[in-house]
Amino acid sequence: MTADPHAQFDQTVLDLIEHHPHGAVPGTPAYQDALRRLYATHQIYASADFKDGHVTARSLAKAPAIHAANLPDLIAGKIAPEALEANGAIFDRYLASLPAALRPRAEGLRLRVAGKPVHHRTKQPSIHDPVHSLFLVPGTGPHPGLPGNYLYGSLFETSPDPATGHWAVQLHDADDGAAVYDATSLAEALGKLEEVLASAPFTLGELDALGFHLT
Repeated sequence: MTADPHAQFDQTVLDLIEHHPHGAVPGTPAYQDALRRLYATHQIYASADFKDGHVTARSLAKAPAIHAANLPDLIAGKIAPEALEANGAIFDRYLASLPAALRPRAEGLRLRVAGKPVHHRTKQPSIHDPVHSLFLVPGTGPHPGLPGNYLYGSLFETSPDPATGHWAVQLHDADDGAAVYDATSLAEALGKLEEVLASAPFTLGELDALGFHLT
């Protein structure tokens, strides 16, 4: 039996959040105290989809991480970074994972999240377009995430010169919250990305345990 006198009630609040369509709970002091405890232990996050709603970490743990479909091939050394699936296609799969009611708002964020398509310079093959590969994971930051309670991030080169450029992994919430990991090689960046994908859901602040810094 747990020694925490609040454990049973906090469990009730978690269940209530998961069964309420907007993740809402009563505004009484007992429920608000439970919310503070659950936020402090990262068991719930502010809902990105409903004002004054909440979402549980255990429900977000069932949501898929979304990344380049051929990322495992890059990790295995079977393809070059430039061959990774285009960001637009990755974003399309994120949209398809959402309930239909959330898709219009998410679509409005396409340019910000996925960026403009890269048009490789076929007449200037010596010019290298730095790799920038989108991924999305369930979680939150100082501000709520994207529709569906997703953080978005990227694996990217920090310089157009592959000989001197380093790599980084960066994540964002839907506002100005961001966490960055600076790597000295593609292999190090891919290893960190694998850790991130395996650790979701999380808050951006929790990523300090993986060596990220908030910006």
